[in-house]
Amino acid sequence: MKNTAFSLKNKVAIITGSSKGIGEAIARYYAEAGAKVILSSRKQSDLDSLAAAYAEKGWEATAIACNTGKEEDVKQLVTQTVAKYGGIDIIVNNAGTNILQGDLIEADMGAFDKMMDINLKGPLWLSKYAHPYLKKSGKGVIIHISSIEGIMPSEGLGVYSLGKAALIMMTKVMAKEMGKDHIRVNAICPGYIQTKLTESIMQDPEEKAKIMQKQTLAHEAKPEDIAGLALLLAADTGAFFSGSIIRADGGFTL
Repeated sequence: MKNTAFSLKNKVAIITGSSKGIGEAIARYYAEAGAKVILSSRKQSDLDSLAAAYAEKGWEATAIACNTGKEEDVKQLVTQTVAKYGGIDIIVNNAGTNILQGDLIEADMGAFDKMMDINLKGPLWLSKYAHPYLKKSGKGVIIHISSIEGIMPSEGLGVYSLGKAALIMMTKVMAKEMGKDHIRVNAICPGYIQTKLTESIMQDPEEKAKIMQKQTLAHEAKPEDIAGLALLLAADTGAFFSGSIIRADGGFTL
């Protein structure tokens, strides 16, 4: 008998920031598990190429560009998804940015607001507009991609850490509020994963050595290390997870 514990067959899943990195790995895992995947990021051309590659593998994917820092874009993402598939079962709030570095007290407020729009308001907007459809699903799932920076901030990443910490609390609040609607809400807090966001750090031999020394596992993490966890949280196998804040950091924060 085929093991269907991690099946997402016929589930409709929106993954933001899914043209590359962690978001793309999650989308790939979901599509392979049978989900109808909505690939979303800012550039339509990147998404179209990816959707075509998925189609060649026999996976179902639809490309919808969206700037998650703009509420109307997020609203349209939900509207277009429902028009295409009739509902939504899973959302993964993965899109994020780190355009502002330095001390929190000296932060430029324009850049601060832009980061909060993308890293915090975006997940709230998508959760809000998708909520009626997640409720109708009967097994709705929301997954927020936060960060270990929201638990243990690093020097120079104050604004990013602040937003990710707020996303962790949002996860807990939503889990309490949406449990009655049979919607599970969880957060994944990745450590140092090899993505564009960490590229400058992981390509610096000295900085990389510091990270590997602090981890309890000598493992250079890749986006797929997060995608497997996201699949667990989305599938029926993860049915008892809600309000969980899961660190996937190789022991970095111990």
